[in-house]
Amino acid sequence: MARVDDARWHDVVAFLRDDPACNCDYFVDLSAVDFPDREDAEGGRFEVYAILYSVTRKHRIRVKTRVPESDPEIASIADVYAGANWAERECFDMFGVRFKGHPDLRRILMYEEFEGYPLRKDYPANKTQPLVPYREGTFDKLGPFLPTRGCRSIARPRRTRARTGDGGVTEAPWNPSSRNSTRASSSCPASP
Repeated sequence: MARVDDARWHDVVAFLRDDPACNCDYFVDLSAVDFPDREDAEGGRFEVYAILYSVTRKHRIRVKTRVPESDPEIASIADVYAGANWAERECFDMFGVRFKGHPDLRRILMYEEFEGYPLRKDYPANKTQPLVPYREGTFDKLGPFLPTRGCRSIARPRRTRARTGDGGVTEAPWNPSSRNSTRASSSCPASP
């Protein structure tokens, strides 16, 4: 574990990656810890840490620095480790620590209108957040598991059979054309 001054944070992390004796070529994690009782004079309320690993040398190091509550800002290491990009966004979203030089510092887990930072220890657990109006048209862009454009789903009856108590098989007692007994099959071409 290495504790560094917040002004040297970026330089130390870059050194650990570039120095042949350290060779920390793998970014593991970055987050923060909240110490609400710690004063800014003691070094800062938040302790930001990064865990780095050397694949060739088989060692890991945790680099820590303190960030004051009055100005929770530190240099971004996303230019040193691309994997730090989302970790820094999460740290900003949950703790409110800003990363100078980050390419896209915005919330990643909470919605934009969310007030406060939920992993701070003084965040009120029963706080009511502002209601956000329903956003039309965003659910078709959520991921690869939704049908692609131009495809349609076709509902067809499900052929369901049930075993009887004497070991025989009988047709299901419900109507096969009811809503619960249909399944959708896609007319889309198979994915490669």
